[in-house]
Amino acid sequence: MALHLRTVEPRRGLVWLRRGFQTFWRRPLGFTLLFVVFLFGALVLLALPYLGAIAVMMALPLLTLGFMVATRSLLEGGAVHPGQFVEPLRGDDRRRRALVQLCAFYALTTLLIVALAEAVDGGRFERLQMLMASSDDSAAHRAEIEALLADGRLRWGMVVRFGLTALLAVPFWHAPALVHWGGQGALQALFSSTLAVWRNRGAMVVYVIGWVAMIAAFSVTVGLLFGLLGARQLAGLLALPAGLMFTCVFYVTLYFTFDDVFGKAEGSPVD
Repeated sequence: MALHLRTVEPRRGLVWLRRGFQTFWRRPLGFTLLFVVFLFGALVLLALPYLGAIAVMMALPLLTLGFMVATRSLLEGGAVHPGQFVEPLRGDDRRRRALVQLCAFYALTTLLIVALAEAVDGGRFERLQMLMASSDDSAAHRAEIEALLADGRLRWGMVVRFGLTALLAVPFWHAPALVHWGGQGALQALFSSTLAVWRNRGAMVVYVIGWVAMIAAFSVTVGLLFGLLGARQLAGLLALPAGLMFTCVFYVTLYFTFDDVFGKAEGSPVD
């Protein structure tokens, strides 16, 4: 697949969203199964002490690439199935080695970010997660949560954690696809991805704003609807299916961000 870096208009960010939803609804069960299978595999790996968490981190670039392979397959009239997660690893040795290097680098960098964030917040974020997951509803429990939320070290730790994670997404946004379809090495793919995101920062900003606005509108609409029906507590029942759908659509849109920026791939429909 010949790749040519292009600069697209900012409005293309909304086109990526639209194309993602349109494609997802062509095979909603297929894409949902794809993500559920990955989640199940991640839970199995997490049962392994230490190495399990590292393996899950290494698998994340393959998750994005698997969805991109599945999306392209559907656009070309093919199927969507979990085997597409490992399909890129069946290529030639050079591509497989570059993908493994990307996965290892992603895991290592993520571990460094987590370690730095924990050094900043002193373990407060982990403690907050434990408290939020607890079923305890005592006054002391709520007071501890409020105290943590007001703690400056927790806030700075979250800035480090989420800020650096967002920056890490830039070189990895297109990198797995550049290795798989473009035949680039790991370092070249990371550089090309960073350059592509920077050149198309307008479209990326519109893309992110579109996601934020859409999820916010959905949340407000659902809250108001169930509030008018006097059953606001039931709104939470929609959280899991809605979150699953939005997550799957997000991964589907990744193919269109890549295809638009690096030239039309074979099988892509005309907008």
